[in-house]
Amino acid sequence: MATDDTSLAGVAGRYASALFELAVSEKAVVAVEGDLGKFERLLGESADLTQMVRSPVISADDQVKALSVLLPKAGLGSLTSNFLMVVARNRRLFAVPGMISAFRSLAAKARGEVTASVSSAIPLTGEQMSELKASLKASVGKDVTLDTLVDPSLLGGLVVKLGSRMIDNSL
Repeated sequence: MATDDTSLAGVAGRYASALFELAVSEKAVVAVEGDLGKFERLLGESADLTQMVRSPVISADDQVKALSVLLPKAGLGSLTSNFLMVVARNRRLFAVPGMISAFRSLAAKARGEVTASVSSAIPLTGEQMSELKASLKASVGKDVTLDTLVDPSLLGGLVVKLGSRMIDNSL
């Protein structure tokens, strides 16, 4: 799949593109996207898992062993689990967060959505996210998916990145 999207040019983008094409062929894009979200939440909840993913001193074999225990317990589907195992075997587990982001971008583009990256000082409530989506949709004329991040360096407000535009209403 050739693309002009620069976020898909690196290692994470190539792996995400391969997973996306496979998910499309198996009609499992929604399931894989959900599984990647579960894995991302696991990374956010476990400092040990995050260290295992990022550490260059942990061998590929040890990463594969750890994932082979963790992934079935996490309830991830076979396509996503197999993908993560291949990534671990290839010593690219450190790039999984970028792969997840790139996969989401591909899935959103296929659905006709655009993705906005939103940084806030505290987690946004469901109501705030709904209002922000509606506001952005009115601005761009497409459905908007939010990729949220809590940035402790912000005192308040939001930083919204949508394509090449950035709106900084932060303190």
